[in-house]
Amino acid sequence: MQKASPNLSCPCGSGTKYKKCCQKYHKGALPANAELLMRSRYSAFAFGLADYIIKTTHPDNSDFTDDTKRWKDDILLFSQGTEFLGLKVIHFTDGEEEAYVTFEATLSSGLLHEKSRFLKENGTWLYVDGVFNVPDNG
Repeated sequence: MQKASPNLSCPCGSGTKYKKCCQKYHKGALPANAELLMRSRYSAFAFGLADYIIKTTHPDNSDFTDDTKRWKDDILLFSQGTEFLGLKVIHFTDGEEEAYVTFEATLSSGLLHEKSRFLKENGTWLYVDGVFNVPDNG
C-alpha cells in the first residue's frame, strides 16, 4: 500500500499529481462521471482509503454490509497486501443514471480486467458491480 502524498503521481494513471487529480474526491468532491469515480476508487484502494471505498459503493453491491468495521478491515487487508501497478481505461459508456467502465488494473497478483457498472443516485455516482475478463470491445 502506498502512502497518499499530494506530490506523487496519481495511481489512477492520469499522469498528473495526486493533489491535482483524485485527492479532491477523497476529500469530498463528487466525481462528475463514473470514469472519474472508478479512477478515484482505484487510487483509494492503492492508498488504503477504505472509508472512501465504502462511501462510494452502492448498497446492491455484494460486498456491501452494515458491519463497516469488518468491511473496512477487509479492504485494508487487500490494499496492504497488493501493489497497484497501473490502470488503463479501455472503454467508457456514459449515461445519465447508469454508466459502464471497462478497465485493466495491473496488480501484484496479476491483471484484473473488469467491466464495472455504476448508478447515479441523488447526484452521486456509486459502484454497483462488475463482470470480470470481458472482451476488449467494452
